[in-house]
Amino acid sequence: MPLPLGPIAGVALRYGAMAVVAYALTRSRDAVRRDQRTEDAMDELGEGVSFRRDDEQMNGAARLRRTIRVGPTGPGVEIDASALGRLRVRRV
Repeated sequence: MPLPLGPIAGVALRYGAMAVVAYALTRSRDAVRRDQRTEDAMDELGEGVSFRRDDEQMNGAARLRRTIRVGPTGPGVEIDASALGRLRVRRV
């Protein structure tokens, strides 16, 4: 029974093109510099979500920190996700 190469070639071309575009995007972007003040602020965040509202702006912060293990004593990975945000609306 012959192997249908048409559908396989179409899928291979589509995913190959996506891989080339992703590779080109990662190579064309400049590296983002790491600001130690920002890193320290993210490390000092408490876990959970919090909001603060002033007269001129509203600030929000969120942090999620979890450890996931394979088995009770198996290898694990720690996930630490944090975000800071600010929304400022002014009448001009």
